[in-house]
Amino acid sequence: MSIDYSEKGFEANIEANLINSGYIQRTVSGQSLEDFRKYAIDVGTFFEFLENSQPKSLERLRKAYKDQYKKKILDRVHKELDKRGMIDCLRHGIKDYGVNLKLAYNKPVSDMNQMLIDLYEKNIFTVSRQVFYSSKKNNSIDMMLSLNGLPIVVLELKNQLTNQTVEDSKSQFRKDRDPRELLFQFKKRSIVYFAVDTDEVYMTTQLNRDKTFFLPFNRGNDGGKGNPVVYNDYRTSYLWNDILQKDSLLDILFRFVYVNQEDILDSTGEIIDKRETVIFPRYHQLDAVRKIELDVKEKGVGQNYLIQHSAGSGKTNSISWLAHRLAKLHDEEANAMFTSVIVITDRRVLDKQLQDAVYQLEHKAGMVEKIDKDSAQLANAIAGGTRVIITTLQKFPFIIEKLGEFSAGKYGIVIDEAHSSQGGKASTAMTNILSDKSLEDAFEADRLAEENMEDVDEKIAETIAKSGKQANISFFAFTATPKPKTIERFGTYDKDGMPHAFHVYSMRQAIEEGFILDVLKNYTTYKTFYKVAKSIEDDPEVSSKKATKQIAKYVSLHPHNVAQKTEIIVEHFRQVTRHKIGGRAKAMVVTGSRLHAVRYKQAFDKYIKAKGYGDLNTLVAFSGTVEDKGVPYTEPEMNGFGEKELPDKFHTDDYQVLLVAEKYQTGFDEPLLHSMYVDKPLDGIKAVQTLSRLNRTCKGKNDTFVLDFVNEAEDIQKAFQPYYEITGLESTTDPNLLYDLERELDACQVYTKEEIEEVCKLEFSEKRKTSKTQEKLNSILDKAVNRYNKELSKEQQEDFKGATTKFVRTYSFILQIGPFADIDLHKLYVYLNYLLRKLPKNVSDGVYLADDVALQYYRNEKVFEGNISLNPDGETKLKPASHGKGQSGDEEKERLSSIIDRLNERFGTEFSETDKLSREQIKEDMINNEDLAQKAQSNTRENFKFSYEKAFLDFVISRMSQNEKFFMKMLENGEFRSFIMDDMFEEVYDGLNERTVS
Repeated sequence: MSIDYSEKGFEANIEANLINSGYIQRTVSGQSLEDFRKYAIDVGTFFEFLENSQPKSLERLRKAYKDQYKKKILDRVHKELDKRGMIDCLRHGIKDYGVNLKLAYNKPVSDMNQMLIDLYEKNIFTVSRQVFYSSKKNNSIDMMLSLNGLPIVVLELKNQLTNQTVEDSKSQFRKDRDPRELLFQFKKRSIVYFAVDTDEVYMTTQLNRDKTFFLPFNRGNDGGKGNPVVYNDYRTSYLWNDILQKDSLLDILFRFVYVNQEDILDSTGEIIDKRETVIFPRYHQLDAVRKIELDVKEKGVGQNYLIQHSAGSGKTNSISWLAHRLAKLHDEEANAMFTSVIVITDRRVLDKQLQDAVYQLEHKAGMVEKIDKDSAQLANAIAGGTRVIITTLQKFPFIIEKLGEFSAGKYGIVIDEAHSSQGGKASTAMTNILSDKSLEDAFEADRLAEENMEDVDEKIAETIAKSGKQANISFFAFTATPKPKTIERFGTYDKDGMPHAFHVYSMRQAIEEGFILDVLKNYTTYKTFYKVAKSIEDDPEVSSKKATKQIAKYVSLHPHNVAQKTEIIVEHFRQVTRHKIGGRAKAMVVTGSRLHAVRYKQAFDKYIKAKGYGDLNTLVAFSGTVEDKGVPYTEPEMNGFGEKELPDKFHTDDYQVLLVAEKYQTGFDEPLLHSMYVDKPLDGIKAVQTLSRLNRTCKGKNDTFVLDFVNEAEDIQKAFQPYYEITGLESTTDPNLLYDLERELDACQVYTKEEIEEVCKLEFSEKRKTSKTQEKLNSILDKAVNRYNKELSKEQQEDFKGATTKFVRTYSFILQIGPFADIDLHKLYVYLNYLLRKLPKNVSDGVYLADDVALQYYRNEKVFEGNISLNPDGETKLKPASHGKGQSGDEEKERLSSIIDRLNERFGTEFSETDKLSREQIKEDMINNEDLAQKAQSNTRENFKFSYEKAFLDFVISRMSQNEKFFMKMLENGEFRSFIMDDMFEEVYDGLNERTVS
């Protein structure tokens, strides 16, 4: 084959593009290599930069140090890099013998100062290939990018056409790059390491052998992971054509990258260590912030921006970067575009992280102020023009009011909805409302409180609507799950007048890239059956619909109901959940109301004590005071510590299960949460936000589990669909002859005849091997890969890949035997030989979590188990917000006794409660039996009775362990057994036939 598809050719193409954009090619060899191995600095380029940009400073040091000045300067730079790190030294320079030396110059924000422009143009960007960095081993890195001789970026490049991928690049960094080498020492030299192939890019900022953690640095592809096809170029060409361009790299170094410090806590919450991480922006963060900044510069203040970024997108950093850059944004006349940037968030870590990041970027304090006192502090900050102000949602109406007074100023308001209702503040108005009320009234009161509680984006939208759009304010709203009102208020309008998010990082992409887990993958739903009785003499006529709901609410709060579900949850947690995440896994129980939470807390503690489970402790979360039978309960009293301590306490190993009532269902980040037990109706955005508490990742967490007592799988699917997309891949087949294979492959419509011809022209028209045609080859093949991924089902992919493999192998064998005269088949062979190397490799599914729930003493009917899959349908359009009032109409009335009889119909009324539950278990076992289903379908009622009676005892015996007393009575008492058998016959026969028909 005449096309150069080698790794070296890939390197050469990247290098050529960088050189064309202004990089200088540098070969590190000879004395420069010896110096590099000692200092991990390109010494020649470094001093070339100093001489061109700071000759006077360099002359002062030459006079001070005489002939040793280069060595002295290098020793000083080496010492400062070791102590302060590359990022800080690049931004703020070093001091040596009373002389300030700048190591790099950022691009000025405007062209008003020619001296700053001249200095910026003195920067020297170099690209070096095959750098033999080590004096110990003959190892070399594929490519290194340096700024003024200082190594910034290291790249390991692989090419699928040589049967190596980005995974091999990652492996090379982990296994062959010793983090003790000066070039790779954390913070001291290289800032970022890219693992690259023709399709994907990954990055890390710290090499740590097998513990090295890589983040994807991909653009995303139709809502999922990876990169889109780029015609006439590689999918990953954006890395060198955009991200690593000189101005872009300077911008990242001076205005994005920073060192994050995190406290390491022990199980008691004490700080035992600090961990540092170099934060380099992920692609979508960089893309979003830069696009927003550019749009603001073009359109000015007064526009709104909706940033729909999924959980796992790194919103804390995105908001920090955006706030800082907006605060520094200038117009063409070098005037600041915003007087202040106000960040509205309940995210506890953002204020410290933003302050630390801005200090590193600016090297001065006072730019950021957190409002943690009162509205007067906020007013003073706004009046004083503080550059970045951090405050909470509760002060938002006051902010809008105050900004109206300061109409001369211009303000950017960044809204973070992530932690909107962690405190459940809307429920505090319900304090003491439950006193002297029935259980049903208590449930209804909490339901009304929830319905009246709006999410942060809704509250803000309402406040803005009342104030009207103000030309001196821009809004930047971050949300993972925008409601119609949010989209309408903050969305960007297209030419058809329809609003859309300005920037999207989808839930699907976050899941596929491994930043969050798919909480729908292991989902089990149950239905609970019960019997109630009328306890009053009167038989009033009541609203059928309302009475049915009230009875269901009453049953849900009944001690027996709570106790039975408590046992199921505790036993499942002990058998399954507690062994996850290295034994640190935690669970959340989502209850129907604050009173439910109180009852569950009592039931859990009682059951755990009775069983002697000393390794399981619970916490409860609800707002205000709940009265139950005249006794008041509060969260701090039941937990034994203050409300604000709960998140940190729950994170320790002392507590395993958190029982919640609305509170912590949204805006609560606990990566150790693995399982959720849902005993509350969820729909729409509330379902997404609640279940998403499980999706956070951490070391050792590979899956999640949901047991839902109330909701149906279809409703959960409907709730997630607008925010979530999935696709799938597989491959294999059993092909036959070459022409059969050709027809089979053509029918898949993965490639076109024109594409085959283009590849063959590249293959046969070249007189000598060249790397340049590699770019064109990749772009042609990417078209087919894209169709393969997007348009074929899993089975079709399997067939296509298997047929392709068979065709290439068979044709190769025929060519070895003798010449083959079919030119078209030969062209297809050439094409498929290349395509096969670019088709995705098989990836096995993760471990599936089986249902281990032990159902004892309580009848739950499993209605769904498995993965709630969603459709990859691109943009899902939500219905606009409705503002009309519903019409009640005439309510249907019914006797209370009739309603109760209807609810109890399937349970019978002749036996003890335990007996009735056992009877239902036998009936359901028989109805779910495939053999009996076939017999019921093919026989009359009378003929089927013989098979029914013959099988009855087998089902009785199989259920003996559940209720030994009941089943022994059935075995020993023929009259009792006959009564039960006759009583159930009609239900079983009808149930079997209904099941078969459905």
